[in-house]
Amino acid sequence: MDYAAKLIDEHRIFADTVAAVDPAAPVPTCPGWTVQQLFRHVGRGVRWSAQMVADRATEGLDPRAVRDGKPPEDPEAATDWLMDGAAKLLEAVDTTGADIAVWTFLGPKPSAWWVRRRLHEVVVHRADAAIAAGTGFELAPALAADAISEWLDITTHPRPGAAPPLEAGQALHLHAHDEGLGSAGEWMITADADGALKWSHGHGKGSAAVRGRSVDLLLAITRRRPISELDVEMLGDDAVWQSWLDRTAF
Repeated sequence: MDYAAKLIDEHRIFADTVAAVDPAAPVPTCPGWTVQQLFRHVGRGVRWSAQMVADRATEGLDPRAVRDGKPPEDPEAATDWLMDGAAKLLEAVDTTGADIAVWTFLGPKPSAWWVRRRLHEVVVHRADAAIAAGTGFELAPALAADAISEWLDITTHPRPGAAPPLEAGQALHLHAHDEGLGSAGEWMITADADGALKWSHGHGKGSAAVRGRSVDLLLAITRRRPISELDVEMLGDDAVWQSWLDRTAF
């Protein structure tokens, strides 16, 4: 997948989605936020990552220290600001070197890691904007599936002091039935006897399983829509699924 091209494309679609909504409208999936705040969060966030990559950061940057971290008031200028931020990230990775390690909240990673992370950040926040607008949200199956995989990388990473999303011995299976995804559309998440989590692509029997289109699975696993509002099938112990959602909130 061309993450760089997708990063630009998704920021553009996000900007178009936001432009059609009242900036003061609430964002139901981000309680307490308005559409304007959501826009600023996405735009500042991509600049935040770009600045850390450019500086070869070894520790996290205070978001308040992001250069040009506030969008202009003029809507067209604000869109330019958003798109320029995405371009700055790609430029920073190219200049720094895609394989050069920089700070991330999961530990040091190659700078190119941030391109995929910010891509899926804007994808999910585009869903937030669409929900605020009352419009539909669609995503190519391959991109939605990759977003799920990237989200699992984050949510299965140990979080000191946090309860594990699955209890020891439990397993969660996700199955996207979009045509052509193959094994990339199946995920097994398991907790071993010590509660350590891991995930892999593949089919298996879980304590709970959720089946549907990849875009619907993404909306479900990121808590953008409850499964009761999506065209998905829930099998097994729904308490396991609910525990997973409750314990993977960020």
